[in-house]
Amino acid sequence: MDQLHHHLQHILEALQGFELTPWKAVGFLGTAMFTSRWFVQLYYTRKYKRVVMPLAFWWLSVCGSALLLSYFVFGKNDSVGILSNSFPVVVSVYNLVVHSRDLRSRKAAREAGEAQSGS
Repeated sequence: MDQLHHHLQHILEALQGFELTPWKAVGFLGTAMFTSRWFVQLYYTRKYKRVVMPLAFWWLSVCGSALLLSYFVFGKNDSVGILSNSFPVVVSVYNLVVHSRDLRSRKAAREAGEAQSGS
């Protein structure tokens, strides 16, 4: 019990000495964005009653990961944070690129269909 008290005391002292720096603000914003993507995904899944990964999920992933990556590179210089946030940024950007290509392909197919039916 005495050891638990010591750990809690240490945590409280750390919280009392907390200082919000600009880079910590960037890190907290990135964490909030990265976490909020799951609430967006949950909302759409409940709305459509099936598993849905909306576009907002990927945008929140890119922005949140980029902010966290910036925090870990410039604000903290933490290799674990850098590695853990590099992969999500790559996957999220990839998914946005695939989505963009799909939209262009659908638009081209629709325009080709309209041109064919109009002639």
